[in-house]
Amino acid sequence: MRSHPENIHGSQLPDPSGTPEVWQAAYRVLEQTISPENLRAWIQHLHFVGSENRENRLQVNLAADTDFAAHWVREKFSKAVEEAFSQVTGTPCTLTVSVVEGSSLDLDQLGSPISSQSFSTAPAQSAPAAIVPVESPVRAALPPVPPNLGVDTRYHFDSFVVGASNQFAHASAVAVAEQPGRQYNPLFLYSPPGLGKTHLLHAIGNHYLAKKPNGRVAYLSAERFVNELVDAIQTHKMPQFRSKYRESFDILLIDDIQFIAKKAASEEEFFHTFNEFHQSQRQIVVTSDRPPKEISGLEERIRTRFEQGLIADISPPEIETRLAILRAKAERDDIYLPEDVSTFLASYIRSNVRELEGILIRLQAQASLTGAEISLDMAKQELKLAVPEEGAGFTVDSIQNAVMKHFRVKPSEFKSTSRAARVVLPRQIAMYLIRKYTTLGLKEIAQYFGGMDHSTILHACSKIEKKLETDVELREAVEAVQNLL
Repeated sequence: MRSHPENIHGSQLPDPSGTPEVWQAAYRVLEQTISPENLRAWIQHLHFVGSENRENRLQVNLAADTDFAAHWVREKFSKAVEEAFSQVTGTPCTLTVSVVEGSSLDLDQLGSPISSQSFSTAPAQSAPAAIVPVESPVRAALPPVPPNLGVDTRYHFDSFVVGASNQFAHASAVAVAEQPGRQYNPLFLYSPPGLGKTHLLHAIGNHYLAKKPNGRVAYLSAERFVNELVDAIQTHKMPQFRSKYRESFDILLIDDIQFIAKKAASEEEFFHTFNEFHQSQRQIVVTSDRPPKEISGLEERIRTRFEQGLIADISPPEIETRLAILRAKAERDDIYLPEDVSTFLASYIRSNVRELEGILIRLQAQASLTGAEISLDMAKQELKLAVPEEGAGFTVDSIQNAVMKHFRVKPSEFKSTSRAARVVLPRQIAMYLIRKYTTLGLKEIAQYFGGMDHSTILHACSKIEKKLETDVELREAVEAVQNLL
């Protein structure tokens, strides 16, 4: 074995044991074999711990900042790093990758991660000139990103009221928080506004960070993603933007993803960000107000990626869940809420949890300002101001559209003479609701359904009205349509 191994340029290196300079030389070899994106994401942030010769074999120990990063380097880049060290030292190499936080060494004892400063500073007199090039393609270190971005510590799974309408979405979110990047990646949550999607996003982040304090989680709205992208383009900071969202986090939580639809640059950036997370088995969770296939203008390649994961919806809560939400909110905020008031509010506010909690906050404020206790009369007055009379403003078109949306029936089917069960029931429900909420007569309603006989309308309305007394599933379907209205 040569006493003074040569690097790839033929210049001599000192004994590699314990010298961070050999790590810099090996890094230059890696620049030729690993993509710049992977270099910046995984290799550039490694710390050089040390190396030593053991029976004519070089044992190199590097340290990563997180368990995930250490695992990823071991899995994907061990062979390339070992070959790079072997090339610059002329000695076979074995690599060990430890984790800074789990190491007995202080961070100050470790070699600094590779950065532009490692190459641009003039070498000390004793350092070999061969391993300090005049210029390096390694980019300057990007500014640090906080360990968790935008995660609201107020939202947790234990404060999320679970009912039949959101049970599946809640269970999916818990599973993702327990084992991110494993089974359900991506997780796509959708519902109308105000039903708890954002709560679940923050709960995922908080649960993960409680288990792994050094984890890195980002929560942001799709609108913020778009705005930051526009700003990065205008200020020529796209590398920083890409590094921030593609490389810096273990979990990415994006709210209202439908906002990126029809924005070509945003869809392009999100597509590549999604791929980076999925390929590196890091978790991505998004929410929307509708399922992927109903997001108008969304690129097909993004839609199909959403559909390859788990899609979970949240429906408007049933009355039992609405009551539980009110009681939990009252208990959490130390608000005295009489039983008759909670029942009244839960009965009249069906579709929006946020609105339900908002009414309670306003009642508490009113009680506090007037010195009176919350009462049923107070609730009725507040609700009268906040919620229009049931049925006000409903039209034939709005009712038909709500029914078609809930049952996913096409307009052509809805107004046809089809007797298929999947069409007949929605059509009858629409007839019933139009008669209930509009002033139209039976003959006028019949005209909206292809000129049917008015007796058909009467029969449908009577049938639905009678079944509502005993058919729980039908009651839930009619309530769901009313919620959409």
